[in-house]
Amino acid sequence: MKFKKLNRIIISIISFCLINMITCNVYAEGINVDARAAIALDSKSKLVLYEKNSDMIIPMASTTKIMTALVTIKYGNLDKEVTISKVSASVRGSTVGYKEGEIVTERELLYGLMFKSGNDAAIALAENVGKNVDGFLKLMNEYAVEIGAFNSHFESPHGLDSENHYCTAYDLALITAKAKENKIFNDIVACKDVDAKEMNFTRSYHNINKILYQIPGANGVKTGYTGNAGKCLVTSVNMDGHDVIFVVLNCTPRWRETEKIYKYVKDNYSYKKLYSKDQLIKEIPVNKNNNLKLLINDDIVLPYANNKNYTTKCVLPKTINKTVNKGDKLGKVQVYENDKLIYSEPLVVENNVKQNSTMKKWFFNRN
Repeated sequence: MKFKKLNRIIISIISFCLINMITCNVYAEGINVDARAAIALDSKSKLVLYEKNSDMIIPMASTTKIMTALVTIKYGNLDKEVTISKVSASVRGSTVGYKEGEIVTERELLYGLMFKSGNDAAIALAENVGKNVDGFLKLMNEYAVEIGAFNSHFESPHGLDSENHYCTAYDLALITAKAKENKIFNDIVACKDVDAKEMNFTRSYHNINKILYQIPGANGVKTGYTGNAGKCLVTSVNMDGHDVIFVVLNCTPRWRETEKIYKYVKDNYSYKKLYSKDQLIKEIPVNKNNNLKLLINDDIVLPYANNKNYTTKCVLPKTINKTVNKGDKLGKVQVYENDKLIYSEPLVVENNVKQNSTMKKWFFNRN
């Protein structure tokens, strides 16, 4: 067991280093955040706009439930009716107040989970979506690795303190960014109140997340608190049409410090559109009758620091020795901040191009 644990730690460290090879870590001057760990992350590009101890492995309390919700949406059936078990109804800590034998849909349990931070909702979802709690934890940990949250480990679906339940601020931001790709998740965490009759629920729900009322454009996400984790908060704010994820862990003044980081990002960053979806980036002559066309597959809009210099570069392979088909990825656009690579996006082949019979290889120059 010791060898397996050491091996997992080594893999996590290597993985974290690889991720950060294309991530811009900003060590902000003139801002002091009263939190053990914190981060601001652009949800789409995954660029880090502010960080403090963002790779520190620490407990995260009920912000765990972001992953619980994400796994439920991915693997569950939200219209399925769930019978509340004795174990779920008797769990300690923050609860909605579901009673043993009560019948509630998975969809309603998600609102109880995210609005009221219900530990009873977390257990009920785990028991049903994962067949049992252990099965659900397996899904949580496997999905964390799939997302790239390599320095996280889930030992419960609710986040009550336990020895091997931990994450990093970076991982939690990454998990949240993934969750926010889902409309169902967004609709839940951005909502302040839900009426029982309108939703056909067993009860009405009020969202306890005060950040929704404090920051303009705030659209989620989750509070948390335990003795070991301290006060935690994960926030999403729509800034110029782009979601920025803010995480503060073990942060007693969590509302104030989140607003502080938000103000820092607002004052020091602005979004710039570099390329549009389907924009032709490079056209390379192959023969007299055909050119290889390379496009951007999606809009590239990045947060630029006001006092930094940015450059872009189109990088192509030196040689290609096979037929190229439409939709293939070939080459990439790279963005540099002060000569440091911070972002990379693959180029996509727009047209089918067959290799000239007289050529064994195509030679492309790097640009």
